[in-house]
Amino acid sequence: MTEPTSKAPAPPAADRGTKPESSGGGRSDWTIGELLRWTQQRFASVGIPDARLDAERLLAHALECQRITLYTEHDRPVEEPARARFRELVRRRLSREPVAYIEGRRGFHALGLELEVDARVLVPRPETEHLVDWVLEDLRGCEQGRVLDVGTGSGAIALAIKHARPELDVTAVDVSEGALTVAAANAARLGLAVTMVRSDLLAALAPVGAFAAIAANLPYIPTAELAELEPEVARHEPALALDGGPDGLQVIERLLAEVALAEALAEGGAIYLEVGHDQAPAVIAALARHGLAADTRNDHAGIARVVRGRRPSDSGRENSR
Repeated sequence: MTEPTSKAPAPPAADRGTKPESSGGGRSDWTIGELLRWTQQRFASVGIPDARLDAERLLAHALECQRITLYTEHDRPVEEPARARFRELVRRRLSREPVAYIEGRRGFHALGLELEVDARVLVPRPETEHLVDWVLEDLRGCEQGRVLDVGTGSGAIALAIKHARPELDVTAVDVSEGALTVAAANAARLGLAVTMVRSDLLAALAPVGAFAAIAANLPYIPTAELAELEPEVARHEPALALDGGPDGLQVIERLLAEVALAEALAEGGAIYLEVGHDQAPAVIAALARHGLAADTRNDHAGIARVVRGRRPSDSGRENSR
């Protein structure tokens, strides 16, 4: 459904001065359309982006219906139990809690995965879908390869790859026990057999072995910039999954060193790293120091958001001598 792009209309006269979240007095005949208009304006007034979309998602969640129902039944009155649920959802959003946490789920990737998420994991983002697409493209000719997802969080990368290519042997690691609990629950609900290991990068993988692909969406925000992030991120998402150290690259560089030391990439294999908007050149240089051939993939805004480092094949190395 195409989202309305015009500014929110002024509320009807009956709405003025009446707050749908008010607990006492007030109206008892709020319709779906009136609740949507009021909430959109309230969200917009405090600077919440995508005010209309958020209002729709939360009202549909409270009513346990599809968003299209909000339009086909916009004149239907909303009963008090549903209004009470909606008031609580609106209160949480006004505190800038992400809608995905409020709903408890987030769709991920064109494959249509529905992931359960909460404050123990980052909300999966569209940028990470570019990483998944690249891995899947490169593995088209690989029938029985091993794939490692480092810093799996909700399990988004590992589960998307396993869903698309069930014959692959996929392992997911995370240092956070809470994150692994979320990822394991998603894997079980989706019926996807992914090995989950609690590990600080590669430390608990013994022996590591050789992977056809290593995917990693690691912390890459410089520590000094954490407080400047939008409230949804700074107040609610786990700092452990965001803080990349003074330059944002501390964890990424640790992983590259461990991959090199353990010879964790198979011949011709590659590591795929999601990075910050201005970090691709530094990551390319780090990959080169470890003998990996680097290239990048842009997001929809034209920003180099994923960096790939490929291990040359042994025959390629011989030919270059």
